[in-house]
Amino acid sequence: MRLFIALVLGTFLVVMGWQSNLFATETQLPPRDNYADYMWQVHQNERPLPTDILTQAPTEDDGMSAEMVSYGTLEGEAIAGYLASPKDSDRPLPGIIVIHEWWGLNDNIKAMTRKIAEQGYTALAVDMYGGETAQTPEKARELVTEARNNRDRLQENLILAYEYLELETNAPTIASIGWCFGGSLSLRTALLFPKTLDAAVIYYGGELETEPEVLKPLEMPILGIFGELDKRPSPETVKEFETALQSLNKEVDVYIYPNADHAFANPSGERYNPEAAADAWEKTREFFSEYLK
Repeated sequence: MRLFIALVLGTFLVVMGWQSNLFATETQLPPRDNYADYMWQVHQNERPLPTDILTQAPTEDDGMSAEMVSYGTLEGEAIAGYLASPKDSDRPLPGIIVIHEWWGLNDNIKAMTRKIAEQGYTALAVDMYGGETAQTPEKARELVTEARNNRDRLQENLILAYEYLELETNAPTIASIGWCFGGSLSLRTALLFPKTLDAAVIYYGGELETEPEVLKPLEMPILGIFGELDKRPSPETVKEFETALQSLNKEVDVYIYPNADHAFANPSGERYNPEAAADAWEKTREFFSEYLK
């Protein structure tokens, strides 16, 4: 009798275990990502709508060349980015890797890429989402979580972008710039190329490295743009980042704008701060001009 009960119980547990695994497979969610959750809270009432930058940014009629190009392959698939530069240049131009925020490589980022290129650069806007863009905060959270769960792929993407500007456009100097999710990746680009990247601009990147030993190899000047009201990165984290670089005698300029929140430079967002955004753009423009030309 005991043997019979044991057999029945064992069979029951095996069946229940199999069913549990089945349900786990059917309802499996990506690992929790606190960064993505915070970004969703920040952007949950927003949509990446077209903004004035689309009409203000230069076009082909203004002497700009802009097109989608393949800048490498990842896992056997071509990755396409948005390449912009002045048409009338008779020499290789400094290159800038442009890294999108959590919405993806959308029309707003493409317009910003042309705006950067207009200053006399070859600007390559990379794509970290495999050709997808987000129209809702929920989709953006899904895409950014998936991207962040494959850090090796992110790094390989950045390496390919750097190599494209170096080898295909013959850029004499190369910098990086990114916002939000892309701001963190701008710092990552600097860490990938600590001796050869010529400048890095970080707009409110939520994952700032504050350990001096990690930052020690960096040899390029860094410009950091942040908001006083942001929580990721918080002003305290930004100060730690700045202090760590200063303790290493690195060249760093950090600006924390009062009454400015995360994504304050995004004209399609509810936290857009036009005065702070305009000042940050001037600082960015002057920074690139000083260190790339």
